[in-house]
Amino acid sequence: MPIQPEHSLPVAALLVAAGRGLRAGSDGPKQYRLLAGRPMLGLALEPFLALPAISRITVVIGEGDEMRYADATASIADARLHAPTPGGQTRQDSVRLGLEALAASGFDGIVLVHDAARPFASMGLVTAAARSVGPNSVAAIPVLPVTDTIKRIDATGAIAETPPRDRLVSVQTPQAFRFAALLAAHRAAVAAGQTGFTDDAALMEWAGHPVTTFPGEPANLKLTYPEDFARAGAAVAPLTVRVGTGYDVHAFTEGDHVWLGGVRIAHDRGVLAHSDGDVALHALTDALLGAVAEGDIGTHFPPSDPQWKGASSDRFLSFAAERVRQRGGRIDFLDLTIVCEAPKIGPHREAIRQVIAGAAGIRIDQVAIKATTSERMGFTGRKEGLAALATATIRLPEQE
Repeated sequence: MPIQPEHSLPVAALLVAAGRGLRAGSDGPKQYRLLAGRPMLGLALEPFLALPAISRITVVIGEGDEMRYADATASIADARLHAPTPGGQTRQDSVRLGLEALAASGFDGIVLVHDAARPFASMGLVTAAARSVGPNSVAAIPVLPVTDTIKRIDATGAIAETPPRDRLVSVQTPQAFRFAALLAAHRAAVAAGQTGFTDDAALMEWAGHPVTTFPGEPANLKLTYPEDFARAGAAVAPLTVRVGTGYDVHAFTEGDHVWLGGVRIAHDRGVLAHSDGDVALHALTDALLGAVAEGDIGTHFPPSDPQWKGASSDRFLSFAAERVRQRGGRIDFLDLTIVCEAPKIGPHREAIRQVIAGAAGIRIDQVAIKATTSERMGFTGRKEGLAALATATIRLPEQE
């Protein structure tokens, strides 16, 4: 699934790393502190660098942090990461200055604004942010449901109100905006003397723009206080390697195409299936579900359920990948072998890799595809159907 299914607008990322992080209890800006031997800023940049659909990445840094920034990004060799932009006295100033730098470069499209103090945003979350804004929307933010009861207090500290919890959410980054609209809102806020915004979505609300939401991630922590860094240490604790395998087969029937790896391939036969019959994505889905020991594709998407009739199988793979992330895990590699006499897979190999990478929220170099025949033996050799075998290598946090 491509990163931008509803539009073809370019996407830029703006990371805000100009704060001093005094509440974190460090003798320097928290965004340059090491987590598992790596600067926090480098971790925050990782999911944006991993997505080829992001055309430009700009980091806003604090005054005097040039050497810290250079050290934190020394290992990054990616032309999309441009020279850092000096920030301002407040977060609002820093975002506006970063937007002005993007505007000076001629950028227009969608901008993702992310706090460098959130180093654990996943590729899936960044992809969801980029997908959330299109021609008919200007702003979208990731949110989580509030699980604690919230109280509003008055000036004396007494309880003034208990808002209904079911209408409350907590807000994360990356937040997604139409670039021109966000830049205009920032300029208008400065002209009106409105300088107290700590959140770009609130600034867009002030400017009269509707803001929509999409699901955030519990692991996408903002590191503010010393105890947050203690929890972050656990988040980057050693991971255990797990390997899962998957297998799927479908018989040919009447038709003029087959779906393989999310790509529609012309063929003189179709496949007999409840969903779209994509053996490649079904095998990969089972491999991921097997690696986390959470059943198989039929457990979560039973063929007896009519809602899955004709369903696009990239939804199944995205679901399985999200189950890995919900466990605090990472997908290291997906390896797929397709077995059939026809159609030919080679001409479609790169398109299939791209779809799989997008659906699973990983880089394309983490996806391998091979195709073979069964030397005219068995049901595939007799051209009665096709099969796929998949292996998923993941890492999960070690269990006590």
